[in-house]
This record gives sequence, structure tokens and C-alpha cells, in this order.
Amino acid sequence: MVAPDIQKTVRAFVAQELKSGPAELDGLAEAPLPLYDRFRETGLANWWLPKENGGQGLSLSDSVDIVNELAYGDAGVAFTLFISVLGTSVVSLYGSPELQERHLAPMAARGSYCATLGSERNAGSELGRIETVATRSGNDLVLNGEKFFSTNSGFADFLVVIAASAEDPSDHLAVVVPRDTPGLTVVRRWDVIGLRASATYEVRFDDCRVPAANRLAGNGLRLLEIGLNASRILIATTGLGIARRIRDLCMEYAKTKRFRDSTLVDSPVFAAKLGQMEMQIDVMKSQCRQAARDYDEVMAGPDPATAFARQGTLKSALTAKMFCGQAGWEIATVGSEMFGGLGYTNELPIGKLLRDMRYVSIVEGGDDVLRDLVFSRYVIPIPRRS
Repeated sequence: MVAPDIQKTVRAFVAQELKSGPAELDGLAEAPLPLYDRFRETGLANWWLPKENGGQGLSLSDSVDIVNELAYGDAGVAFTLFISVLGTSVVSLYGSPELQERHLAPMAARGSYCATLGSERNAGSELGRIETVATRSGNDLVLNGEKFFSTNSGFADFLVVIAASAEDPSDHLAVVVPRDTPGLTVVRRWDVIGLRASATYEVRFDDCRVPAANRLAGNGLRLLEIGLNASRILIATTGLGIARRIRDLCMEYAKTKRFRDSTLVDSPVFAAKLGQMEMQIDVMKSQCRQAARDYDEVMAGPDPATAFARQGTLKSALTAKMFCGQAGWEIATVGSEMFGGLGYTNELPIGKLLRDMRYVSIVEGGDDVLRDLVFSRYVIPIPRRS
């Protein structure tokens, strides 16, 4: 578990900045929100960055505890604050020492952000079909194409862009692109249904030129797969935080809601539903922590870059995200129903929590995509696995 002083700091931030539910957290306010600066003042921004790059080097197990607390306050805020782990982890593992020093050290010092761009309109979840192309031009790479969904890219220090090689379309690159590079254009910010404290963008590249040394070592699709391990585990953890908040709201409501000759909290039907919620929350927590321990075990090995390149997707990262998305959605549905008609309005926080929970089963691979991945990697006999 994360150190008590860190947990205390995060809980104080949540209590002061998030739990009251300011309108800006569900209003698509201009990004990034000022409260992110106040989180940076806690000294915990980008808490996972390696110590050799000036970060705190906290583990993914620590991150689960931190994100659980943040998501209890607001899942969109949590998402913004941790999603840079996707890009920074692959830069840390597969970037040259010069790239790490140039891009990770400033993030640690400033508490700033990075973004990762894989998704495209036509490719969808079939990333092998992406149409963004990287062309070699002397000592440079020139990027052309459009990326559909990328959180934080409008204010990130740099982007990690997945692109097909112009010379060999079956090869894919992961390229670090500074945010202010000419030819990089933010097309729009998406008006999302939930997580509205975060900001997700569509981005276009028109002859966007960066040094060829900005390419990360390895196949870009494989590197994206590796980076998704950490972010998927923390996405699952946001489902845990939202579920805990829903449970507590239901309990607060039940203590005062009149039901027959008593209050709702005395109803055996209510007790059964909350007992079911508590069981699901406990298993969600166990799933997230086990997946984080699996990740940390690889990272603690003698050569995590090679180990992850060999293994790719962690089974526990997939199953944690799938389970937390599905169990969390059931909790959100039951919680919404408990409030009756008010559960289908914006009058109470439950409506927002319902919308926020839905993203867990959608982003970074919907459940059907992950089911197929679990089947192909971990169910069918080894000789037949692709």
C-alpha cells in the first residue's frame, strides 16, 4: 500500500477540491482545469516517473491506491492525472537516454503531461490498419495523418504517435513529437458524455517533421500494447473509486429516505443490494492490486524492457479492466435505480457517476476487443496462438 503520508495528502486534495462536485468537473470547462495546478503543489504530479528522471518512482501498486482515492472524488480528474503513464512508460523503457532526459525530466520538474496517439477513425480497434504514416527524410521522420481520440494532447509537452512506416506498411513506429512541432494541429476537443473534467482531442499531422532519433526502439504496435498495461490497470481502478462513491451515496440517501414505517436503510432488499455492491467492490480492489503487483514484478526484474517486449499484454491487466468495467456498471445501474426518478436526473451526483463509470468498458479497448484478446492469448492452445 502507498505510504500513509501520501494517502493523507491525496485524501486532503480530494476533500478540498473534488468531493463537493464543482460545476466545472462536469461542464467541459477550458482545459486543463486550474485544480490540476493545485494538485501539482502537493508534489505528487506524475508520481510514477523514475527517480533517475527526477520523479518519485512510485510503483503501480502505489498508483492503484492513489487513483482509487482520486477517482472517488472525480474520475475525469483522476484520468487526466494518470493517463500520461501510458506514454511515459514506453519512453522510459524504449527511449534513448537522451530522449528520456529531454522529455521525462521536464515532466517531473514541471508536473506536466504527455499524450499517446493510436486511435484513428477508420482503424478503430484494428490498429494494424492505421493510416498515419511516418516517412524517412534524411535524418528526420515526417508524419502525415489524423488521430481520433487522444487525452491531454491539447496541452501535453509531447505526444507519442503510432504510425505505419512508409517504407514498410507492415512495420509501425512509435515516435516522440514535441507538442509545439510545426505541422501538428489540434482539430477539436471532443464533447464527451462522462469524464468531462478531462480533455480528449482529435489531432492532425501535416508534414510534421521530427528527428529520426525520436523513434522509440521496437515495433510501435507492440510498444503501445506494453504501455496499455499500466493505463488499463489504472482505468480499472477509476471504476473502483466511482463504485465506492456510489455505495456511500446510497448509504447516505437510505439513512433519511422514508420507506414504509422506517427508513430505506432498514429494508432487507436495500441491505441485499448494498451487500452485493460491497462484495463487488472488494473483488474489484483485489483485481486491481493483483494486476499492479504483476506489473511491478516485471518492472523490478533485471531487464523489464525485454520482458515486456516478450510478454506484451498482461492477462491480469485485461481481466481487471473487463471485470471492473462490468461490475462497476452493475453497481452504477443499481445505485441509480435506488434513487428512483432522481437517479435519472442531473439533480444528484449519481447521474454523473453513472456516465463516468461507462468509460471503463469503452476506452483503451472495449470489452469485446479485450475478450477476443484474452481468448487468442490465454485460452486457445499455445501452438495455435498468434
